[in-house]
Amino acid sequence: MKKLYLLILASLMLLPLSLLAQTDSEIAEVRLNAEKKTEKKTKKKKEKNPDGVRTGWTFGILPSVAFDADLGFQYGVLSNVYYFGDGSTYPDYMHSFYVEAAYTTKRYGLFRFCYDSKFLIPKHRFSFDATFIPDAMSDFLGYNGYQSVYNDNWRNSKKYSAEEGYKTRAFYKYKRNLLRIAADVSGPIKGKWKWATGIGLLGYWTGSVDIEMLNKGKKDTQKFLDKNHGNSKILPTDIEGLYEKYVKWNIIDSIEATGGIHPYLRAGFVYDSRNKQANASNGMYADAFFTYSAGFGNSAKFNNIKFNTVFQHYVPVYKDYITFAYRAGAQLLVAGNSPFYMDSYLNALYYQRVLYEAVGGANSVRGLIRNRVLADGFGYATAEFRFKVWKFNIKKEHFYIAFNPFCDMGIVLQPNILDKQTVIANIVRYDRGFYLADLDQYIIFDKRELYKPHFGAGIGMKIAMNENFILSVDWAMPIDKRDNASKANIYIKMGYLF
Repeated sequence: MKKLYLLILASLMLLPLSLLAQTDSEIAEVRLNAEKKTEKKTKKKKEKNPDGVRTGWTFGILPSVAFDADLGFQYGVLSNVYYFGDGSTYPDYMHSFYVEAAYTTKRYGLFRFCYDSKFLIPKHRFSFDATFIPDAMSDFLGYNGYQSVYNDNWRNSKKYSAEEGYKTRAFYKYKRNLLRIAADVSGPIKGKWKWATGIGLLGYWTGSVDIEMLNKGKKDTQKFLDKNHGNSKILPTDIEGLYEKYVKWNIIDSIEATGGIHPYLRAGFVYDSRNKQANASNGMYADAFFTYSAGFGNSAKFNNIKFNTVFQHYVPVYKDYITFAYRAGAQLLVAGNSPFYMDSYLNALYYQRVLYEAVGGANSVRGLIRNRVLADGFGYATAEFRFKVWKFNIKKEHFYIAFNPFCDMGIVLQPNILDKQTVIANIVRYDRGFYLADLDQYIIFDKRELYKPHFGAGIGMKIAMNENFILSVDWAMPIDKRDNASKANIYIKMGYLF
């Protein structure tokens, strides 16, 4: 009996030690499991982004400084502020604020505020944009691409003298001030499919170039003469530009000649399987939407519906270091009439850049003169390789440098009407001093010129911070000299083209 008591007593004494040992074992096991989970999460994060993740707030800021003989000295600043939260969404941001303000001594400017977020409204993307762009010398090359003749000697004072045909640097220019206010929302449907809708307003104020304003402060002395050919830097006031010709010949009627206010509504669908928003290295993006634009007063004749679609594909060649990216898109007039100043405006669901104009220029077909193709409907395409050549960190910020050789294309799909007999009749009636024999120096009525594609090619360099703040420098040239007689063009913008 005593042995039994002793055995029970010993068991009771050892029980706490056994429980303690068991507890320590369980705690160790829990810790080990937690460490394994942490290691797995860390490993996944590193696999997703080998440079680590960015959390909290970050911003990039750049000065905006330039000089133009006609527009004067440009001064300003641009900044993009991002919020990444706890980093779980990196490289995509939770909130983005973009601000840019630049102006010149000759009244050319850019003033923009843009907010973009996928978290302000849960599971929805919301963006708001307010932009004002006063442009004293906007490009106007006529209608329908190659149907309109581009004479470089008429506007290039640095290359040609008056004896060689130089007229004025403002010949292919007109004044255009643009106000845009837009709010867009998109939400999930199923899988990668989303719906998208938006509301906004476009305000245009157009007219002839204000020559007196541009000449203000210039002196016609030897000190201010062009060094190459002796052409005065003062713009002549007695030479009509192409815009004035189009108005006089009633190709542009008096109602649309001064611009208009156009509120709009848009709606459509989006498919998005990209692995990230800025410079995707894998996946596809496609959208299709309709935009109804209204008009007030006399501009009511320009109520219209346009259809836009684009397909973008990002093909990984080597991890995220080498990507082949291409796109193809179109804008078509479905119903109503579109004024000339809106034919160059490329509708978009999201404004990755300040302004999308087509076809020609930094935001559509690089190398071509801006707005080289002006038509009711047009198509465009781009193919480029994107090489990330160097990744590095500065404190908490992640950087990379990349290069992207590219080829762009644009084409007329729905031409604006240029009827030879009507144009001649209007010239005879309204412009009696014009020699009809010279008309072929302005317009080629051969319809075979309508649908010839326009090409530009070049190479770009990108410097990116935290995947989203991307400074872009593109060098491009046209394949056909009829699109731009200059050897090459340089564009400094923010972000990739698409």
